[in-house]
Amino acid sequence: MPDAPPNPSDRPEAARVQATRYSLLSRLKDWQDHQSWRDFFDTYWRLIHSTAMKAGLSNEEAEEVVQETILSVAKNIADFKVDPKRGSFRAWLLNTVRWRITDQFRKRGKGVSHQPLRSDDTSSGTDTVDRIPDPAAAACEAEWNREWEENLLESALDRVKARVKPELFQIFHLLATRRWSAGRVAQRLQVNLAKVYYARFKVGTLVKRELRRLQDEGI
Repeated sequence: MPDAPPNPSDRPEAARVQATRYSLLSRLKDWQDHQSWRDFFDTYWRLIHSTAMKAGLSNEEAEEVVQETILSVAKNIADFKVDPKRGSFRAWLLNTVRWRITDQFRKRGKGVSHQPLRSDDTSSGTDTVDRIPDPAAAACEAEWNREWEENLLESALDRVKARVKPELFQIFHLLATRRWSAGRVAQRLQVNLAKVYYARFKVGTLVKRELRRLQDEGI
């Protein structure tokens, strides 16, 4: 009699994360999977927009960068391979965003410091820092990585907020974001301390779970 297949929960953490990441890429490679693309957009549009704004673009130009980046990902995701030697999806997406930003500056008719890629060129063959001779590239990548994590937390909070009662999320927001004490929250919202502690545990657990899922799928 053949051995029973291993329980997914028994797999090492690294294997579980890797499986989740492959699953996300597989879903994005299906253009008809509208829900996965909606989730991808909802999770990353703010990060892309913020990066474009900080590069010196206007709000309208930053919105175009978001649209063009999503289109570039859709067009090129089928060719992306998960390979540590070729760079992560995070680095690949950063590369795509930077070139879409460069395209916007080119549209202004102003000179740019880099030769822009073709509008459909998002090659994952080489890391951004290696491909672009930019002394600020390392700083840009560090800032991108920091904002990537902040963006995932914001996305996790948004998703949990839509799933719990408004009062519970308000309590959690005051505790976790505003750094209010439990007593102050209870007094301001006219609720007992038991409810405050319950909200902190309930919403906090959901946020941690959602953040972990997003981090696993963030490649």
